[in-house]
Amino acid sequence: MTDHTFTPALGRFAPVRFYDSVVALTRERLWRALAVMYVAPRPGEVILDVGCGTGSSALLVARVQPAADIIGVDPDPAVLAVARRKGDAAGAAVRWCEGMGTRLTEVSGPGTVDTVLSSLVLHQCPLEVKRAILASMHEVLRPGGRLVIADYGAQRTPAMRSAFRIVQFADGKADTQPNADGIVAELMCAGGFRDVREAEVVSTITGSVSIYVARRD
Repeated sequence: MTDHTFTPALGRFAPVRFYDSVVALTRERLWRALAVMYVAPRPGEVILDVGCGTGSSALLVARVQPAADIIGVDPDPAVLAVARRKGDAAGAAVRWCEGMGTRLTEVSGPGTVDTVLSSLVLHQCPLEVKRAILASMHEVLRPGGRLVIADYGAQRTPAMRSAFRIVQFADGKADTQPNADGIVAELMCAGGFRDVREAEVVSTITGSVSIYVARRD
């Protein structure tokens, strides 16, 4: 992913219309619910869902706390169209914005966001873009703001490493292997976040999904 390109939601091998059905096979309800639990949205808080895709996480946040100010940002207009349709059907007041994860201050100004949430984004990105996205997240968060990331993390067992090959086939080994090696928490710390921890690990048929939490310094 650069400022002008990005990896589609299901990699380069499947259309967007299949995304929700495919992700549902990854114990999505569990790991999304855990992620939103750590977001713990409050009335009036600004919650930014980075790489919101078809809007599932943002809409779950809206159900949990309708009085939060929720923004979903994604560079792919096709998935945003799906998110808007889902949001309209649910009657959710989510703002959907087309934009890159490396330029989040174009969506909300520096230090204006209470919580950044991101699901299944970093594993698709080259290492330098992972760093750039985390830097952009840090910039847009207010001091003490929360970061919650749900993504493929360290694949610790032979079974999970084998299952993760499905993701690597779709998204490419070069971009996904650092996640499988456990680099996400390290990158968060290097990006200036504090209290970084891997709070949850969920085993799925495509490898283990980790929930990482941190705060801006």
